[in-house]
Amino acid sequence: MRTVLNVIWLVLCGFWMAIGYAVAGIVCFILIITIPFGIASFRMANYALWPFGRTVVRKPTAGAMSLIGNIIWFVVAGIWLAIGHVVTGIAMCLTIIGIPLGIASFKMVPISLLPLGATIVSADEYMPGGPPPAQRAAY
Repeated sequence: MRTVLNVIWLVLCGFWMAIGYAVAGIVCFILIITIPFGIASFRMANYALWPFGRTVVRKPTAGAMSLIGNIIWFVVAGIWLAIGHVVTGIAMCLTIIGIPLGIASFKMVPISLLPLGATIVSADEYMPGGPPPAQRAAY
């Protein structure tokens, strides 16, 4: 089911959203001082292409530089990207088939607002609260 939803997402809006994030990443790389934002933008472009089956996990070790970078990102680009995701999500939710796509667009709002200090992982790998006690020795 994830594959079907990802293909529909890619055709309807994922490709264009990924291009937007990639252009923002290229601009950030050209400006040199904003290279960390460019890296985050390319990570989000990858996530925008194929969002189903993946989730965003905040790094508890993210420090003050991540906080300062997120504040700058929020003011410069984050609020506009979040508005784009909300508008896209509302448009997708107008049809029954589009509801899962709209939910995926809403799921991208937090990472578009505060991308630094977050990691995008496979939903199969993510275990909230850590692995079960029987598997902790393997980690």
